[in-house]
Amino acid sequence: MFELSGIGGLILLALDIYALVSIVSSDASTAKKVIWSLAVIIFPLVGFIAWLLFGPRGSPRHA
Repeated sequence: MFELSGIGGLILLALDIYALVSIVSSDASTAKKVIWSLAVIIFPLVGFIAWLLFGPRGSPRHA
């Protein structure tokens, strides 16, 4: 099994939190937000990579 602990675990936690914040702030439907959030929470590493490649992005902020 693959296990992350120590600094690697903290980095993954930070990346997952970033992904969750981005998912919640995206313009995707509520159902898609729930599915992506569950994927990132249940499968932290695989869920983050999948979100990074295919997931919804937060709405861009205009200055």
